[in-house]
Amino acid sequence: MDSLSEDKMERAILVGLNAAVFTKEETATEQTLDELEALLETAGGTCCCKVLQNRPAPDSHSFLGEGKVDEVRELVTLHEATMVIFDNDLTPSQIRALTEALGVPVLERSGLILDIFAQRAQTREGRLQVELAQYQYLLPKLSGMGQSMSRLGGGIGTRGPGESKLETDRRHIRERITKLKEDLREVRKNRAVQRERRIKNSVPTVAIVGYTNAGKSTLLNCLTGAGISANNRLFDTLDTTARQLTVSDTLSVIISDTVGFIAKLPHNLVDAFRATLEELQYADLLLHVIDASDPERDDHIAVAERLIAQLAKPGVPVLEVYNKADCVAGDDIPRGENRIAICAKSGEGIDALCKLIEHNLGPQLHHARFLLPYAMAGQLDTLHCQAKVLASEYTPEGIRVEAVCDDLLYGRLRACLLEDLHG
Repeated sequence: MDSLSEDKMERAILVGLNAAVFTKEETATEQTLDELEALLETAGGTCCCKVLQNRPAPDSHSFLGEGKVDEVRELVTLHEATMVIFDNDLTPSQIRALTEALGVPVLERSGLILDIFAQRAQTREGRLQVELAQYQYLLPKLSGMGQSMSRLGGGIGTRGPGESKLETDRRHIRERITKLKEDLREVRKNRAVQRERRIKNSVPTVAIVGYTNAGKSTLLNCLTGAGISANNRLFDTLDTTARQLTVSDTLSVIISDTVGFIAKLPHNLVDAFRATLEELQYADLLLHVIDASDPERDDHIAVAERLIAQLAKPGVPVLEVYNKADCVAGDDIPRGENRIAICAKSGEGIDALCKLIEHNLGPQLHHARFLLPYAMAGQLDTLHCQAKVLASEYTPEGIRVEAVCDDLLYGRLRACLLEDLHG
């Protein structure tokens, strides 16, 4: 699919409904419309204007009231808009009715997010997950989107599976969904093998999570020199990157970033990205990165915390990492245990963050020197398999070993201890 920079840029009118019957997650506000505009810009489009209607309940036929639909149609003509994007979820019949009434394609917030993911996915795993999510999202809507899709002819909302595939019968799409799920199961098996190897080698895992554009990739780059893209736009990172991080002399971890969270994240997307997000279920520590300068910070923290509760294993420690702390007053950042203020871009606070990571993961590890009698030479293999051997030397008295090991192994070798270096 050609990029929008090579075609006419999509000009969209953004519409939201704040209905009394809606939950907080379902409703639209000025803030969620602002975020929708940022999503549109990420997808390569531009916002002509925004329309927010307040009413007791959505219209069963056209979602908006009849007068508001007429107003939006006039705005489409006035601004020469090429599409209308809703901040709410619509039924297939509502999409069809609105498309006919407005004369331009109609897209939902969920469809826009999926379109961005289709642009961002680089790895085979990422592309599989996006395609699965798009098929699962579009299948129940095909009856209402047929005419809309035929009018789009490319651009926002049509990347991924593509228009021709969407016009095939439902049976073909269901078969494709089954095949994609099988392929992703293989991805999960490969991840499980890698995870078992890490567990066998006693390597703790740390996952970076948080609202989209909070600075997760910048933090990973700062900690590990990963060199991954870290631009100031929503969902800049889609494919997970994992790197080894030497936290201290006594602790090395595998640290990875994850796809950013966002309000109204499509359920199909969460399900499809389970292969990636399941890393949260096995992480020994989570770094919840928060944009300290975000005007909607509290709401975005709440969104992330809900998804962490849904995806992470119970009881996993979470560090609240307030990034971009240089952009706000010091007293505007909460203080307390397992909270820290940093600036990932400049590196400010990173040393303190590493100490906090070690505090949560490292107390059970010991940095020590041992003198193994030759009669216990087999313990050197044990140390290589179950600990981190930093140095070894064969001497007339025995084998001198400097290693980082856990409490259990440390206790077994305590009689051979020369020096405890942990402090």
